[in-house]
Amino acid sequence: MQEFSYTITDPNGIHARPAGLFVQKMQEYKSRVTVNRGEQSADAKKLIALMKLRLKCGQTFTVQVEGEDEIAALEAARDFLTANL
Repeated sequence: MQEFSYTITDPNGIHARPAGLFVQKMQEYKSRVTVNRGEQSADAKKLIALMKLRLKCGQTFTVQVEGEDEIAALEAARDFLTANL
């Protein structure tokens, strides 16, 4: 299992458009991708689950990736978040 933490810098937080694009990107991988914030977690391949975390600017969350292509999925997640949020 691989993981990294990310702090949102976008003033709007994770709203529908970037969340949808993130979910689409994560669906390209076979690995299980989970976003964790405190006690809450969400499947990063499901838009509604991700939106329920209500991630706002300044909040830090952890992305965990586990599976056969976990390194590629982790890099894609990190690159997407850095470029878009």
